[in-house]
Amino acid sequence: MNRTAAALATVSYITAVVLANVLTDRLGLVTAGFGLMVTAGTYAAGAALLARDFVHRYAGIWFVLGCIAVAGVLSWLLASPALAVASTVAFTAAELVDLAVFTPLRDRIGFAGSALISNVVSAPVDTVLFLTIAGFPLTWQAVTGQFVAKVLWATLLPLAVWVAVTVRSRRELAAA
Repeated sequence: MNRTAAALATVSYITAVVLANVLTDRLGLVTAGFGLMVTAGTYAAGAALLARDFVHRYAGIWFVLGCIAVAGVLSWLLASPALAVASTVAFTAAELVDLAVFTPLRDRIGFAGSALISNVVSAPVDTVLFLTIAGFPLTWQAVTGQFVAKVLWATLLPLAVWVAVTVRSRRELAAA
């Protein structure tokens, strides 16, 4: 296990979950453009979905579940109990879906591809459960907005950057 990578992924994941809940608690639903709505913490929640895959990669599934619990407690204290419960249930369910997709694909298609596919599958689970439990309207504008924000902006774009940096680093090492 790469302890530095695991620690960085863990801090990123917990911070993203708590930030998502604090922003949503303070600002609620906001416009995302193109007629779509998102909870104010959606981009941070999307970042959490990707950070979760890094925690899973570097520290394992049990560590991810522990992170969800820690983030839930911090969200209870810093955001609200209702959002903490909604978030914990939604992230746990999404993690279980992610686990079923990410783990078997990781060895076959690599980290980036398995993270993208698992987030495409788990983001709607997270979205529908969170919106429903937290009492936000379950409209096509909100569900679509959340999906686009989580998958396109908070998963695909950072993964593309990560892949580019990884490929460049490998080329530089091979050339040295």
